[in-house]
Amino acid sequence: MKRFTYIRFELLRTLRNRRFLIFSLIFPLILFLAIAGPNKNAVEGGIGLPLYFMTGMAAWGSMNAVISSGARIAADRQVGWTRQMRITPLKPSVYFSAKILSGYMMALFSIAVMATAGSIVGVRLGATEWLTMLGLLLVGLIPFAVMGIMLGHLLTVDTLGPTIGGLTSLLALLGGAFGPLVNSGALLTIVKLLPSYWLVQAGKSALGGGTWPAQAWLVIAVWTVILTRISIRVFKRDTSRV
Repeated sequence: MKRFTYIRFELLRTLRNRRFLIFSLIFPLILFLAIAGPNKNAVEGGIGLPLYFMTGMAAWGSMNAVISSGARIAADRQVGWTRQMRITPLKPSVYFSAKILSGYMMALFSIAVMATAGSIVGVRLGATEWLTMLGLLLVGLIPFAVMGIMLGHLLTVDTLGPTIGGLTSLLALLGGAFGPLVNSGALLTIVKLLPSYWLVQAGKSALGGGTWPAQAWLVIAVWTVILTRISIRVFKRDTSRV
């Protein structure tokens, strides 16, 4: 199977996933319009509520999009496709890159929907600020894409759906996607160690053409390295089974 043929197959497969449409698009969009729409002039976390909440919902939706690659991996394992893959010309690198790429494509779709909704309710950013925010969101999604691969090799199809839904909602909540959970103290220090916190901060960081502080890049890098090591280990263990 050719690389681009398989990637196209994964994209079409993702678009047909109802769970993606609900948790990556519909829920975040409804919450954004319900909360930011009537509060266009409110301020949250030091910035306009529509901008803050737009980034929060984009973070939540795109997290669901990239982690959902794990559901497709679990489904492949259930029908024996991952084992069959070892005797086909399809390389594991192509297999996983297709999963990640399809997740990122759906994440871009989710972000675009939220950006459009944000513009409708009054979010106004310059071209540099929009691009900076988009870039920060895409970088911040890297550890979640790896997490999706890890979960796909650890859990079954039946358990993965509830796990992804609960995990992304919890990370979004702790990261402040629905509003700042804490504003100071030791708990804030702990929350700042989560990659979801910096995803939500993408909009605020992008104002004036700025970017994340050094701590954000370090948090994203450390989570990515740790989750990558775990993912490699569980992949090898899973594919070594007879």
